[in-house]
Amino acid sequence: MRIRRIAVFIDGAFFLKRLPKIAEPKFCSSPEAVAESARILCKRHVQRLTGEDARSRKSRWLDHVYRIFYYDAEPYDGVSHHPLLNKRIEFARTPEAAFCRALFAALRRKRKFALRLGKVRKDSDWRFSDRLTKPLLKTREWLHLLEAPLMEGVDAPLRTSLSEDDRRALSRPIETWRNLEDRDLLIGLRQKGVDMRLGLDISTITLKRQADTLVLVTGDSDFVPAAKIARREGAEVVLDPLGQSVDDDLEEHVDGVYSVLKPSAAGHP
Repeated sequence: MRIRRIAVFIDGAFFLKRLPKIAEPKFCSSPEAVAESARILCKRHVQRLTGEDARSRKSRWLDHVYRIFYYDAEPYDGVSHHPLLNKRIEFARTPEAAFCRALFAALRRKRKFALRLGKVRKDSDWRFSDRLTKPLLKTREWLHLLEAPLMEGVDAPLRTSLSEDDRRALSRPIETWRNLEDRDLLIGLRQKGVDMRLGLDISTITLKRQADTLVLVTGDSDFVPAAKIARREGAEVVLDPLGQSVDDDLEEHVDGVYSVLKPSAAGHP
């Protein structure tokens, strides 16, 4: 049986986004549960690559692991005024920030896990979430109805007489604005230094021959250059997009695509 030296690279932001879609809620409910889900993900990959029985009670999967790298960014610690809630938001004290810090602490306690943390910078001010952007832009289609009562030279009864279709159309933007929630406004934040750290680690570990098999848990094609270097140096690169479809340019430069946590079998062993 081939002896492998395996390194796993987890794109943290991608992992946190995809995990609720492929695992039961109990595996995403707490920082400790998420950290354990990350460990199970890595264990399944190593067992599959080494041919170890997943039901083995004396698993030695960690003996094949060089290191498990988890990439994310420290929580944003700035302060801003929320335009809808009309109050000051201290991001360092939000539940999201507390969850993130607790997750990092839980991951640090896992054997062979190493955190690579970048920074978060404010990229832009408040904006609407993707869920609301399209509905709000569509209000342009109903501007003529909104402007009708304001038109000069039109008597009051005519200005207020709307057809049933017009009333239904006008109710849509009104309903959209009435249902606006604080979660529908997002501040523009961007991670800095995370992708760079991941790419450098892949290249360095490959060139130093510290691992011969790399497992990338991501869906980002930005890592294609690093994957190409690894393969040119003789390493095997396995991509896990966590059940998500993969761009052709990313799939082309890896040796295989395999998701060990799938929606059809979301529960952990």
